[in-house]
Amino acid sequence: MAYIKFKELSKYFDFKEEILAENLPDYAREYVGEKEKILLGYKNSKDYAVFTDRKMILFDRDVLGLTYKKIHVFPYKSISSSAINFKPGKVELLFSFDSGYQLHINFIEMNHQKKENIKFIYKAMMNSCI
Repeated sequence: MAYIKFKELSKYFDFKEEILAENLPDYAREYVGEKEKILLGYKNSKDYAVFTDRKMILFDRDVLGLTYKKIHVFPYKSISSSAINFKPGKVELLFSFDSGYQLHINFIEMNHQKKENIKFIYKAMMNSCI
């Protein structure tokens, strides 16, 4: 019997700026299905996150920000456990997936309204898991 070992994702992303669907770059919208609705997007100096009503898409660019190393697509149905952690000026989302991968997303420089937006996205994600 052969076993394949996968590298753990255990990736950390830090996002700071909300971005509306109409302001997302075209390449980010290419990964959104025709029947999907974009809830909100986030960006930092080099990465993007797109949250739809069915999945999250993370664009992980290289350090220089010129090319993309990886594009991660996570259907909400593949989330096996999750947590949301509110801290002063910060929100953390922690996910474990059916595959065993773990993901940690930080949203920094958050005021009350921005925290409410993250809470809305998190609730939509969890409702899609059912």
